[in-house]
Amino acid sequence: MANPLRGVVIRLYKNLLYLGREYPQGSAYFRERLKSAFMKNKDVTDPEKIRQLVARGDFVIKELEALYFLRKYRAMKKRYYEPEK
Repeated sequence: MANPLRGVVIRLYKNLLYLGREYPQGSAYFRERLKSAFMKNKDVTDPEKIRQLVARGDFVIKELEALYFLRKYRAMKKRYYEPEK
């Protein structure tokens, strides 16, 4: 019987992989770290532990989005506002 959380985990991996394309240290660095994090937990079978790990992954997604929004805000601020003296 297949694990019902398998689809959730795969979706999380794909979302993180997509968000990692614009990572400041490079997409290859992010992909390598992402793969190692998922491979480290590949043998987890407890559904509650899997849910905790997925929740942690969702937190990472929110942090990455915040990082990207902040970078975009800083670029727009630099482009349109006078530098403070």
